[in-house]
Amino acid sequence: MTAGEVRELGWIGLDPKSPAIDSLKSTLASEPGLKGFDVFSPDAISAIAKAFHRDGFAVVKDVLSPQALASLQTGCDRVVQEMLSLDPEARGNRGSHRYSFGGASLTGAQLHQPEWVELLEVSSVMQMIEAIFGSPDFIVRSAGGDFCLPGAIDYQPLHSDISDRKEITLKPGKTLVLGSFSDPEGLVDYRDLPCPYISCNFLTSDWTSLNGPIRQIPGTQRSHQPIPSLDEEPDWMRVSRLFPLKAGSIILRDVRAWHGGTPNVSQFVRCMPNVEFLAPWYREPVVRSLPLALYDRLEPMAKYRCRYIVEQPGSPLRLGYRREFGGTPENSRSRPKVR
Repeated sequence: MTAGEVRELGWIGLDPKSPAIDSLKSTLASEPGLKGFDVFSPDAISAIAKAFHRDGFAVVKDVLSPQALASLQTGCDRVVQEMLSLDPEARGNRGSHRYSFGGASLTGAQLHQPEWVELLEVSSVMQMIEAIFGSPDFIVRSAGGDFCLPGAIDYQPLHSDISDRKEITLKPGKTLVLGSFSDPEGLVDYRDLPCPYISCNFLTSDWTSLNGPIRQIPGTQRSHQPIPSLDEEPDWMRVSRLFPLKAGSIILRDVRAWHGGTPNVSQFVRCMPNVEFLAPWYREPVVRSLPLALYDRLEPMAKYRCRYIVEQPGSPLRLGYRREFGGTPENSRSRPKVR
């Protein structure tokens, strides 16, 4: 089976035929999604960059060839099956039935999987990233993404994938630093900067109103307003889902922009692997996650862009899964309420 096909996964501890689930399905099917977002062809580079800078995201169709899509589907299917064998109750690590591919991994990435490494050399994507950053000298930060099972009936809270710099004292002599940008004078923060960090999300299946499309709030990448909680979120944000979209499409996201997961009440696992890029002028701590054997297969430019994440000779990567897949961050701790 490939990612996106019907499979006997999900709906753990839930009755998909219950009246409450039927009501949720009807509501999701009746909501139109985000109005008026553009879907570009891969050759519309200037328009893609313009939309990205305006909205904080851009959607591009027909990026992956049928062969590349099939390969990525196979890789996602393998990793999903592997992760679910370790989580039979579908507790997830981004809420129930909802998972981060990267967050679950000891390296914080899935670049030890050859199908993710193939994404580092999709030429049309590299052209788009170059146009957005205004330079070919960007770097690869990581590659992971997420997936949600049928039965992910909660809305993931809106969130941003980057934050203000914080220092948390864990114990005497040990401090955890979160975030990377800090203005000593306190005049600007990361929201005032050009885009520092892009996530390119790849769709391995068609997106519908029922299988958990991402919701994306346009123009929030520079917002200084507090992100609303699930209880505070207005209806227009809750229904701002990106669908219908076809498998093989991509979503380029400024990770500062507000976004969140939505319910998957279909019979399909919705996978969304990604590759993450940092602007030429922006750096933050990265984890080495790309095995040397896979790195050696890359073309010179891809190698150059991966120079900070490649395994070092004599220091082998520690591969595997984190305990409880790393746990669920505070901003994703929603739980199903429908039974």
